[in-house]
Amino acid sequence: MSDFVRIGFIGIGLMGHGMAKNLLQKGYALTFLDHPGNQPVDDLRELGAASDDSAEAVTADSDVIFICVTGSPQVLDIVFNDKGVLAGLAPGKTVVDCSTVEPATSRQVATAVTARGAHFLDAPLTRTPKEAEAGRLNVMVGGDDETLDVVRPLLDAFAENVYHAGPVGAGHTLKLLHNYISLGNCVLLAEAMVCARAGGVDTGTLIDVLASGGGGSTALQRLTPYLMESDVGGFRFSLSNCRKDLTYYTSMADDFQVPAIAAHAIQQVFVLANALAAGDKPVPYLVDLLDDLGHTANRN
Repeated sequence: MSDFVRIGFIGIGLMGHGMAKNLLQKGYALTFLDHPGNQPVDDLRELGAASDDSAEAVTADSDVIFICVTGSPQVLDIVFNDKGVLAGLAPGKTVVDCSTVEPATSRQVATAVTARGAHFLDAPLTRTPKEAEAGRLNVMVGGDDETLDVVRPLLDAFAENVYHAGPVGAGHTLKLLHNYISLGNCVLLAEAMVCARAGGVDTGTLIDVLASGGGGSTALQRLTPYLMESDVGGFRFSLSNCRKDLTYYTSMADDFQVPAIAAHAIQQVFVLANALAAGDKPVPYLVDLLDDLGHTANRN
């Protein structure tokens, strides 16, 4: 990958900001899409970033275009609208989608991108905005070996681990598998914490017992600061995104015609949280939400 490669970045959100910052710090030229949903970008401009007001313009000005937005509807809009990525795409360019979307969306976008003589990778992420800023994300890639080899130096700029999952769509399949297990653990822990409170069990002691036994997990590590100190700084993933990801997972499992009994139950917990207007709250808030529901049920 030439040091003179031009990067386009669409989606300077909680994850995208750190990714873009690390790319700039590695010396790459970067142009991002101006959008009201962006995080503050003054530091990116100080590092030399430019901006354009349409995805078409960002794409036309770039060799490799990263997309890091919320989900399938947003990716489809940013690619296919009149001023979208496809409108600015030319042969030889590469589109890398780091959003969390349904695998079918990846295949749909890949078909359109490759029809223009360009290349496509789906490359969703794990870990948190904290790791994004530190350049320590995990990336799961779907696509061909040749395109990955070309793009890997860019991924290495913000990732600690890069996993090649398989062909287009496999990256997003792996991401949904990961989030199902991770967020499912969060639901189990939230319900257990509420039950522990009702039973008079000390929260810190329960955490110690879980961490030293079979209940230890990354989910527990991320929930612990909130449970002990009401600190959500390390786990700012929203309950609305949880609902989205579990909906994508259950849809995928249903399409594969494999059992998803637990997945549908976990999905309904997040549906309930959003129905109670808690969608903008971070994952740890689920503990308090379930606790409040328990108290309400007891009062009734």
